[in-house]
Amino acid sequence: QVDLVESGGGLVQAGDSLRLSCAASGSTFGSYAMGWFRQAPGKEREFVAAISYKGGTIYYADSVKGRFTISRDNVKNTVSLQMNSLKPEDTAVYWCAATAIASDLRFLDEYDYWGQGTQVTVSS
Repeated sequence: QVDLVESGGGLVQAGDSLRLSCAASGSTFGSYAMGWFRQAPGKEREFVAAISYKGGTIYYADSVKGRFTISRDNVKNTVSLQMNSLKPEDTAVYWCAATAIASDLRFLDEYDYWGQGTQVTVSS
């Protein structure tokens, strides 16, 4: 069991940066691979980025590659998403998620635990 709490969302202008953080409870954070997903109004939830247990493997959605960076700190039990060069189409609710076992970290069905979400709004 792991509880996840996201923070760092907000309203920014196009081209700005934001850093989302996800704090995890429990002492076994390093046993979970972590992902970030988002859902824009009227759209399905989609994969953004994922990082393996020790951070050795990272995935990004094509739409954010080169602009977003996922990282984790297994001492502080946090996973972060640094978002640069934000675009209006990045506007969405963002969730972090955790999975103990996954065959493909890009699929949301692989994740067992989810945070409450944080809103990111990018104005043009």
